[in-house]
Amino acid sequence: MTPFPPPTDRPDENDGASETVAVITIVSGRHRHLRRQLQAFAHSTVRPDVHIVVAMDDPRIDAVVADSIPPGHPIRVLHVTGEEPGALPLAQARNAGARAAVDDGATFLVFLDVDCIPGPVMVQRYLRSCSATADMRLLYCGPVTYLKHDQKAFDPRELHRFVDPHPARPAPGPCQTRLSSELALFWSLSFAVRTADWLDLGGFHTGYRGYGGEDTDFAMCAADSGFRIAWVGGADAYHQHHPVSDPPVEHLEDILRNARVFHRRWDSWPMEGWLNAFAKQGLIRYDVATDDWVPRTGHLLPS
Repeated sequence: MTPFPPPTDRPDENDGASETVAVITIVSGRHRHLRRQLQAFAHSTVRPDVHIVVAMDDPRIDAVVADSIPPGHPIRVLHVTGEEPGALPLAQARNAGARAAVDDGATFLVFLDVDCIPGPVMVQRYLRSCSATADMRLLYCGPVTYLKHDQKAFDPRELHRFVDPHPARPAPGPCQTRLSSELALFWSLSFAVRTADWLDLGGFHTGYRGYGGEDTDFAMCAADSGFRIAWVGGADAYHQHHPVSDPPVEHLEDILRNARVFHRRWDSWPMEGWLNAFAKQGLIRYDVATDDWVPRTGHLLPS
Protein backbone atom coordinates (compact mmCIF):
# COMPACT_ATOMS: atom_id res chain seq x y z
CA MET A 1 0.00 0.00 0.00
CA THR A 2 1.24 3.47 -0.85
CA PRO A 3 0.64 6.40 1.54
CA PHE A 4 -0.45 9.52 -0.30
CA PRO A 5 0.14 12.91 1.32
CA PRO A 6 -3.24 14.58 1.89
CA PRO A 7 -4.16 18.24 2.07
CA THR A 8 -4.26 19.89 5.49
CA ASP A 9 -7.35 19.85 7.68
CA ARG A 10 -8.21 23.53 7.11
CA PRO A 11 -11.33 24.41 5.10
CA ASP A 12 -9.87 25.65 1.83
CA GLU A 13 -9.98 25.05 -1.89
CA ASN A 14 -9.12 21.38 -1.33
CA ASP A 15 -12.55 20.75 0.16
CA GLY A 16 -13.84 19.89 -3.31
CA ALA A 17 -16.05 22.98 -3.51
CA SER A 18 -16.20 22.58 -7.29
CA GLU A 19 -17.86 19.15 -6.96
CA THR A 20 -21.59 18.54 -6.91
CA VAL A 21 -22.02 15.83 -4.30
CA ALA A 22 -24.74 13.19 -4.13
CA VAL A 23 -25.19 10.69 -1.32
CA ILE A 24 -26.94 7.47 -2.33
CA THR A 25 -28.60 5.21 0.23
CA ILE A 26 -30.53 2.04 -0.58
CA VAL A 27 -33.01 0.76 1.97
CA SER A 28 -35.65 -1.84 2.74
CA GLY A 29 -36.88 -1.83 6.31
CA ARG A 30 -34.25 -0.57 8.78
CA HIS A 31 -36.37 2.54 9.37
CA ARG A 32 -34.68 3.45 12.65
CA HIS A 33 -31.29 3.15 11.00
CA LEU A 34 -32.42 5.44 8.17
CA ARG A 35 -33.71 8.05 10.63
CA ARG A 36 -30.39 8.15 12.45
CA GLN A 37 -28.46 8.43 9.22
CA LEU A 38 -30.57 11.31 7.93
CA GLN A 39 -30.44 13.16 11.23
CA ALA A 40 -26.65 12.85 11.28
CA PHE A 41 -26.34 14.90 8.11
CA ALA A 42 -27.52 17.93 10.09
CA HIS A 43 -24.02 17.92 11.61
CA SER A 44 -22.02 17.24 8.45
CA THR A 45 -19.32 19.82 7.74
CA VAL A 46 -20.14 19.42 4.04
CA ARG A 47 -23.77 18.88 3.14
CA PRO A 48 -24.52 16.93 -0.03
CA ASP A 49 -26.19 18.75 -2.90
CA VAL A 50 -28.69 15.92 -3.08
CA HIS A 51 -29.37 12.75 -1.10
CA ILE A 52 -31.00 9.97 -3.13
CA VAL A 53 -32.79 7.40 -0.99
CA VAL A 54 -33.75 4.30 -2.98
CA ALA A 55 -36.54 2.25 -1.41
CA MET A 56 -36.53 -1.43 -2.36
CA ASP A 57 -40.04 -2.86 -2.12
CA ASP A 58 -40.80 -0.62 0.86
CA PRO A 59 -43.59 1.94 0.37
CA ARG A 60 -43.19 3.27 3.93
CA ILE A 61 -39.86 4.97 3.21
CA ASP A 62 -41.48 8.21 2.03
CA ALA A 63 -43.09 8.70 5.44
CA VAL A 64 -39.87 7.80 7.29
CA VAL A 65 -37.93 10.35 5.26
CA ALA A 66 -40.57 13.03 5.72
CA ASP A 67 -40.40 12.55 9.51
CA SER A 68 -36.60 12.52 9.71
CA ILE A 69 -35.17 14.88 7.12
CA PRO A 70 -33.00 17.65 8.63
CA PRO A 71 -33.82 21.24 7.65
CA GLY A 72 -32.18 22.20 4.38
CA HIS A 73 -31.19 18.63 3.49
CA PRO A 74 -32.13 18.13 -0.19
CA ILE A 75 -33.49 14.65 -0.66
CA ARG A 76 -35.29 12.52 -3.22
CA VAL A 77 -36.93 9.14 -2.71
CA LEU A 78 -36.99 6.59 -5.53
CA HIS A 79 -38.78 3.26 -5.52
CA VAL A 80 -37.55 0.08 -7.18
CA THR A 81 -39.21 -3.32 -7.25
CA GLY A 82 -37.32 -6.58 -7.32
CA GLU A 83 -37.96 -9.21 -9.96
CA GLU A 84 -38.14 -12.00 -7.37
CA PRO A 85 -40.06 -11.86 -4.09
CA GLY A 86 -37.67 -11.81 -1.16
CA ALA A 87 -34.55 -11.05 -3.22
CA LEU A 88 -33.65 -7.41 -2.75
CA PRO A 89 -32.42 -5.73 -5.96
CA LEU A 90 -29.28 -4.25 -4.40
CA ALA A 91 -27.35 -3.73 -7.63
CA GLN A 92 -30.38 -2.33 -9.46
CA ALA A 93 -31.12 0.05 -6.57
CA ARG A 94 -27.58 1.44 -6.39
CA ASN A 95 -27.56 1.95 -10.16
CA ALA A 96 -30.95 3.69 -10.05
CA GLY A 97 -29.77 6.00 -7.28
CA ALA A 98 -26.60 6.86 -9.18
CA ARG A 99 -28.53 7.47 -12.39
CA ALA A 100 -30.85 9.91 -10.60
CA ALA A 101 -27.87 11.67 -9.01
CA VAL A 102 -26.11 12.04 -12.35
CA ASP A 103 -29.32 13.39 -13.89
CA ASP A 104 -29.30 15.97 -11.09
CA GLY A 105 -25.79 17.05 -12.08
CA ALA A 106 -23.74 15.19 -9.46
CA THR A 107 -20.01 14.97 -10.20
CA PHE A 108 -19.11 13.00 -7.07
CA LEU A 109 -21.08 10.05 -5.71
CA VAL A 110 -21.01 8.84 -2.11
CA PHE A 111 -22.67 5.48 -1.45
CA LEU A 112 -23.65 4.91 2.17
CA ASP A 113 -25.57 1.86 3.37
CA VAL A 114 -28.63 2.56 5.48
CA ASP A 115 -26.99 0.88 8.47
CA CYS A 116 -24.25 3.51 8.54
CA ILE A 117 -24.21 6.84 10.39
CA PRO A 118 -21.89 9.34 8.68
CA GLY A 119 -19.30 11.05 10.84
CA PRO A 120 -19.43 14.86 10.64
CA VAL A 121 -16.39 15.07 8.35
CA MET A 122 -16.99 11.93 6.27
CA VAL A 123 -18.10 13.75 3.11
CA GLN A 124 -15.44 16.43 3.56
CA ARG A 125 -12.68 13.81 3.86
CA TYR A 126 -13.87 12.02 0.74
CA LEU A 127 -13.84 15.30 -1.18
CA ARG A 128 -10.38 16.29 0.04
CA SER A 129 -8.95 12.94 -0.94
CA CYS A 130 -10.60 13.27 -4.36
CA SER A 131 -9.08 16.74 -4.82
CA ALA A 132 -5.64 15.47 -3.84
CA THR A 133 -5.77 12.56 -6.31
CA ALA A 134 -7.32 14.29 -9.29
CA ASP A 135 -5.40 12.37 -11.97
CA MET A 136 -5.97 8.89 -10.53
CA ARG A 137 -8.65 6.25 -11.13
CA LEU A 138 -9.79 5.42 -7.62
CA LEU A 139 -12.56 4.04 -5.48
CA TYR A 140 -12.56 5.94 -2.17
CA CYS A 141 -13.34 3.92 0.96
CA GLY A 142 -13.52 5.19 4.53
CA PRO A 143 -13.06 3.35 7.83
CA VAL A 144 -16.17 1.77 9.33
CA THR A 145 -16.68 1.17 13.04
CA TYR A 146 -19.15 -1.58 13.95
CA LEU A 147 -21.11 -0.29 16.94
CA LYS A 148 -21.88 -2.72 19.75
CA HIS A 149 -25.31 -4.22 20.30
CA ASP A 150 -25.73 -2.22 23.53
CA GLN A 151 -24.63 1.09 21.99
CA LYS A 152 -26.33 3.95 23.85
CA ALA A 153 -25.12 7.09 22.04
CA PHE A 154 -25.89 7.68 18.36
CA ASP A 155 -25.18 11.41 18.14
CA PRO A 156 -22.62 11.70 15.30
CA ARG A 157 -20.80 14.39 17.26
CA GLU A 158 -20.14 11.85 20.02
CA LEU A 159 -19.42 8.72 18.01
CA HIS A 160 -15.73 9.59 17.57
CA ARG A 161 -15.34 8.36 21.17
CA PHE A 162 -16.16 4.85 19.96
CA VAL A 163 -13.98 4.75 16.84
CA ASP A 164 -12.71 1.21 16.33
CA PRO A 165 -12.28 0.58 12.60
CA HIS A 166 -12.93 -2.91 11.29
CA PRO A 167 -9.60 -4.77 11.60
CA ALA A 168 -9.89 -6.39 8.16
CA ARG A 169 -9.53 -3.04 6.37
CA PRO A 170 -6.83 -0.34 6.40
CA ALA A 171 -7.49 2.63 8.67
CA PRO A 172 -5.09 5.49 7.90
CA GLY A 173 -4.71 8.43 10.23
CA PRO A 174 -7.31 11.21 10.01
CA CYS A 175 -5.17 13.30 7.65
CA GLN A 176 -3.94 10.47 5.43
CA THR A 177 -4.99 8.72 2.26
CA ARG A 178 -3.47 5.31 1.57
CA LEU A 179 -3.54 3.84 -1.92
CA SER A 180 -3.88 0.11 -2.47
CA SER A 181 -4.19 -2.29 -5.39
CA GLU A 182 -5.96 -4.89 -3.20
CA LEU A 183 -9.38 -4.43 -4.79
CA ALA A 184 -10.60 -7.57 -3.02
CA LEU A 185 -10.85 -5.44 0.12
CA PHE A 186 -13.38 -3.08 -1.44
CA TRP A 187 -16.65 -2.76 0.41
CA SER A 188 -19.80 -1.04 -0.71
CA LEU A 189 -21.22 0.03 2.65
CA SER A 190 -19.29 3.33 2.50
CA PHE A 191 -17.46 4.39 -0.65
CA ALA A 192 -17.21 7.26 -3.09
CA VAL A 193 -16.34 7.64 -6.75
CA ARG A 194 -16.19 10.38 -9.35
CA THR A 195 -19.20 10.36 -11.64
CA ALA A 196 -17.00 10.07 -14.73
CA ASP A 197 -15.36 6.95 -13.28
CA TRP A 198 -18.72 5.50 -12.26
CA LEU A 199 -20.01 5.92 -15.80
CA ASP A 200 -16.85 4.35 -17.18
CA LEU A 201 -17.31 1.30 -14.94
CA GLY A 202 -20.99 1.00 -15.83
CA GLY A 203 -22.24 0.55 -12.27
CA PHE A 204 -23.08 -2.73 -10.53
CA HIS A 205 -23.85 -5.82 -12.60
CA THR A 206 -27.60 -6.42 -12.31
CA GLY A 207 -27.31 -10.16 -12.83
CA TYR A 208 -26.89 -10.35 -9.04
CA ARG A 209 -30.13 -10.52 -7.11
CA GLY A 210 -30.35 -10.44 -3.36
CA TYR A 211 -27.47 -10.71 -0.94
CA GLY A 212 -23.82 -11.21 -1.84
CA GLY A 213 -21.37 -10.94 -4.70
CA GLU A 214 -22.32 -7.73 -6.49
CA ASP A 215 -19.76 -5.58 -4.66
CA THR A 216 -16.94 -8.08 -5.29
CA ASP A 217 -17.89 -8.12 -8.97
CA PHE A 218 -17.81 -4.30 -9.05
CA ALA A 219 -14.33 -4.37 -7.54
CA MET A 220 -13.16 -6.91 -10.13
CA CYS A 221 -14.42 -4.67 -12.93
CA ALA A 222 -12.58 -1.75 -11.35
CA ALA A 223 -9.36 -3.75 -11.10
CA ASP A 224 -9.65 -4.73 -14.76
CA SER A 225 -9.97 -1.04 -15.62
CA GLY A 226 -6.83 -0.05 -13.70
CA PHE A 227 -8.50 1.34 -10.57
CA ARG A 228 -7.05 1.28 -7.09
CA ILE A 229 -8.62 1.88 -3.68
CA ALA A 230 -7.96 5.06 -1.75
CA TRP A 231 -8.44 4.35 1.95
CA VAL A 232 -9.42 7.72 3.34
CA GLY A 233 -8.49 8.36 6.94
CA GLY A 234 -11.11 10.26 8.92
CA ALA A 235 -13.96 9.49 6.49
CA ASP A 236 -15.54 7.52 9.30
CA ALA A 237 -18.92 5.85 9.21
CA TYR A 238 -20.50 3.96 12.09
CA HIS A 239 -22.35 0.74 11.35
CA GLN A 240 -25.43 0.30 13.53
CA HIS A 241 -25.81 -3.12 15.08
CA HIS A 242 -28.40 -5.57 13.86
CA PRO A 243 -28.60 -9.34 14.34
CA VAL A 244 -26.70 -11.41 11.78
CA SER A 245 -26.03 -15.10 11.33
CA ASP A 246 -22.54 -16.50 10.79
CA PRO A 247 -22.64 -17.88 8.21
CA PRO A 248 -25.72 -16.01 6.93
CA VAL A 249 -27.93 -19.06 6.41
CA GLU A 250 -30.98 -16.87 5.80
CA HIS A 251 -29.25 -15.65 2.61
CA LEU A 252 -28.07 -19.08 1.44
CA GLU A 253 -30.21 -19.16 -1.70
CA ASP A 254 -29.09 -15.67 -2.76
CA ILE A 255 -25.44 -16.41 -2.02
CA LEU A 256 -25.44 -19.68 -3.95
CA ARG A 257 -27.17 -18.14 -6.97
CA ASN A 258 -24.93 -15.06 -6.97
CA ALA A 259 -21.79 -17.15 -6.49
CA ARG A 260 -22.67 -18.98 -9.70
CA VAL A 261 -23.16 -15.68 -11.54
CA PHE A 262 -19.73 -14.54 -10.33
CA HIS A 263 -18.12 -17.86 -11.31
CA ARG A 264 -19.50 -17.60 -14.84
CA ARG A 265 -18.12 -14.08 -15.18
CA TRP A 266 -14.72 -14.47 -13.47
CA ASP A 267 -14.00 -18.23 -13.41
CA SER A 268 -13.48 -18.20 -9.65
CA TRP A 269 -15.71 -18.61 -6.60
CA PRO A 270 -16.46 -15.62 -4.39
CA MET A 271 -17.55 -15.76 -0.74
CA GLU A 272 -15.62 -19.02 -0.28
CA GLY A 273 -15.62 -18.66 3.50
CA TRP A 274 -19.41 -18.72 3.53
CA LEU A 275 -19.67 -21.49 0.95
CA ASN A 276 -17.31 -23.68 2.96
CA ALA A 277 -19.20 -22.90 6.15
CA PHE A 278 -22.49 -23.91 4.52
CA ALA A 279 -20.83 -27.13 3.38
CA LYS A 280 -19.66 -27.88 6.94
CA GLN A 281 -23.26 -27.49 8.07
CA GLY A 282 -24.31 -30.06 5.48
CA LEU A 283 -26.42 -27.62 3.46
CA ILE A 284 -24.42 -27.69 0.21
CA ARG A 285 -21.56 -29.62 -1.33
CA TYR A 286 -18.99 -28.97 -4.02
CA ASP A 287 -19.47 -31.17 -7.09
CA VAL A 288 -16.07 -31.65 -8.71
CA ALA A 289 -17.54 -33.13 -11.88
CA THR A 290 -19.64 -30.06 -12.64
CA ASP A 291 -17.45 -27.51 -10.83
CA ASP A 292 -20.49 -26.30 -8.94
CA TRP A 293 -21.82 -25.85 -5.44
CA VAL A 294 -25.15 -27.69 -5.12
CA PRO A 295 -27.65 -28.33 -2.31
CA ARG A 296 -27.17 -31.63 -0.55
CA THR A 297 -29.78 -34.29 -1.22
CA GLY A 298 -32.59 -33.97 1.27
CA HIS A 299 -31.78 -30.36 2.15
CA LEU A 300 -33.98 -27.57 0.83
CA LEU A 301 -32.57 -24.12 0.49
CA PRO A 302 -34.25 -21.50 2.70
CA SER A 303 -36.91 -19.52 0.88
